Amino acid sequence: MVIQLRRSTGSSVIVLALILAGCGGAGVSPSSAAGPTAAGPTAPGPRPSSPATLEIVEPVSGSTVTGTSVHIVLKLTGARIVATTSTAIQPDEGHVHLYVDNNLVSMNYSLEQDLEVHPGTYVLRAEFVASDHAPFNPRVWSDQVFFTVK
Repeated sequence: MVIQLRRSTGSSVIVLALILAGCGGAGVSPSSAAGPTAAGPTAPGPRPSSPATLEIVEPVSGSTVTGTSVHIVLKLTGARIVATTSTAIQPDEGHVHLYVDNNLVSMNYSLEQDLEVHPGTYVLRAEFVASDHAPFNPRVWSDQVFFTVK
């Protein structure tokens, strides 16, 4: 999946709406001190925890990217990606949500993808979410990675 990143709010809203429509997401709420949040389907009752850890392998924080795309590589430990959206939640199964500048840009069933980019500096963060696209409790976040596109 290729997502075009733009610094314009209007374009970001359109891209985000298309992503959410294609993935069945309900929307995005404003970011908080704990990081970006995504509203999504939720099951009644408390959310399960997950043993998973998630790491952004590429790009490396502080790196400079040249060209029109950045290759994203994630490392997921203690869980696996499943392609099926389901309310039968398992703590070691789910999807990846990718955020750029605290905006949800991708709901992924893979640990690698290319994002189309433009010159600027970006903050990248990923979250491992349950198979219903809602977060685990506590949330499973990667560390933030900062990169610049020349």
